Amino acid sequence: MIKIKAVNNLEDVHLAKAMNYVETYKLDIGLLINFGSKSLHFKRVHSNNQKQKSKKLR
Repeated sequence: MIKIKAVNNLEDVHLAKAMNYVETYKLDIGLLINFGSKSLHFKRVHSNNQKQKSKKLR
């Protein structure tokens, strides 16, 4: 999943929406990319469910 934004700063609400997309579509990972600031910013996004699964495997 790739979520593209064009805002000055990425906020927690943008990250939460991207996490919801990853969870809803049962994806392993996503990218949140922001082209709105002076330089390109991106974050890897994992669902909360994926983090819980990896903890159970340990």
